[in-house]
Amino acid sequence: MKIDAVGVSSTNLEKTVAFYKLLGFEFGEFSADEQHLEPHTPDGSARLMIDVAGLLAEILGETPHPGNHSSFAVQYSSPAEVDRVAAAVKAAGHSLSVEPWDAPWGQRYAIVQDPDGYRVDLYAAL
Repeated sequence: MKIDAVGVSSTNLEKTVAFYKLLGFEFGEFSADEQHLEPHTPDGSARLMIDVAGLLAEILGETPHPGNHSSFAVQYSSPAEVDRVAAAVKAAGHSLSVEPWDAPWGQRYAIVQDPDGYRVDLYAAL
């Protein structure tokens, strides 16, 4: 068994894609009427699925919403990369739930929020 994918909902795909590009995800072309997007995923990595909130509301019978804890984590190759990505997210006007810090478990760690409020952990080994 393995985790194959994580999903978030989006009320504005353009804003959501722009945010995830700041984290390093790469997207192909998409049209304004897309209901589901997935960025290119490296082999062996879980897929990120982004669904339009309206589609998920139809499926779930209620409006999707993020929780107060991270929905997934992105691993980077260095602490400096975590700092760079967190700074880019902040400079683009997005929220940082937790500024980069050296966690006692041996990682440089930050938590950012996408345009719909989904929290994403950013980390790298110290």
